[in-house]
Amino acid sequence: MENRDILISGGGIAGATLAYWLRRYGFRPTVVERAPAPRTGGHSIDIRGTARQVIERMGLVAPVKAVRIPSRGMAFVNEAGKPAARMSSESFGPSGGPVAEWALLRTDLARILYDAISDDVEYVFGDAITEVEQDRDGVTVAFEKGEPRRFDLLVGADGVHSAVRRLTFGPEHRYVCDLNSYLALYSMPSHVRLDGWQLMYTVPGGSGRTGRTVAMRPVADPDRAIAGYFFRSPGLRFDRGDIAAQKRLVADRFADVGWHTPRLLEQLEDSTDFFFDRVEQVRIDTWSKGRTVLLGDSAYCASPMSGIGTSLALVGAYVLAGQLARAGGDHLAGAAGYEAGMREFVDRAQEFARTSGDGGLMPDSPGRMWLRNQSVRMVRHLPRRLVARGLEKVADTVTLDDHAGPNTPSTTHK
Repeated sequence: MENRDILISGGGIAGATLAYWLRRYGFRPTVVERAPAPRTGGHSIDIRGTARQVIERMGLVAPVKAVRIPSRGMAFVNEAGKPAARMSSESFGPSGGPVAEWALLRTDLARILYDAISDDVEYVFGDAITEVEQDRDGVTVAFEKGEPRRFDLLVGADGVHSAVRRLTFGPEHRYVCDLNSYLALYSMPSHVRLDGWQLMYTVPGGSGRTGRTVAMRPVADPDRAIAGYFFRSPGLRFDRGDIAAQKRLVADRFADVGWHTPRLLEQLEDSTDFFFDRVEQVRIDTWSKGRTVLLGDSAYCASPMSGIGTSLALVGAYVLAGQLARAGGDHLAGAAGYEAGMREFVDRAQEFARTSGDGGLMPDSPGRMWLRNQSVRMVRHLPRRLVARGLEKVADTVTLDDHAGPNTPSTTHK
């Protein structure tokens, strides 16, 4: 097999899953991760459709199920905390609803994946790529701290703001599309017994203000929750490296919001896993250039609010590794097979994210909020096959057996 030495930039879901499958197929992956250790914190994620089969084929169903977040559904509440509209998870099936049956914290899935490969895969923590030079025979990579190294292939699995994409494909603004919305998330002690329900409190837009929503989402520990904030603001500028300034921005935006918001904001300043970003979509015509390939959010982020990003990462990693193995390490054939196998899934996921918009979280008037609540109330009266078919159908786009590498069983491992 040729091109066995592969550097993966990014130790998140996509990068770790790719490393697992590359190692299984006989490649020698190395993972470089900017964080000094496996990342902690992060918001809840959903594993949908074919991505569940990837987890099954990795033999990781048991540890994933052990940390699933209890989910009874989503409730839109008024200022007094009374439900104005709610929808049960049972209405959507395992993969079709706003919260999937397999929902868990990102940090838990990242830990499970890391534990599955850490004994067999080289990890370089606390470093990052600064230069990339490709030629006919390989890729020379320079690092912030370590000495330059030579690899056969480079995979950028380093997120929406990918350094690998910038160094190889060009500036971020060419590929990252602003959807004019923002979200902030952090975990905190919960003073509310959520009992498996995700609670959403919305202040509709009007009088020059945009719609805003504050959320509380349960986690496996009933004494903790994830606080979420969603708002619109075209062209908002912020420093990605200044976490304190981002926290102040969120606090200012929601200072006048009722419900439990004041209590949630009290926890904001001391949060250690705070996440804030613009809601964006990555669109790029090709995911490979020479000996560099993009994977996951760096290539095709649908939207952090789409509910499909983790599934894209898991399936994309499986398809890329399988196609490289099928091609005997030929990077051109492997990359072509990867793009052919994933493009329909990506197109459908991104179209779903665009057409579903913000899911009614930022209505620009009281009338639109009323319409949202009426739509939510209707869900329980509709057949499951009709309610779930949108996202569930998208999540099942790829057939794994079409992309399995040599000697990969199609049967699942429980």
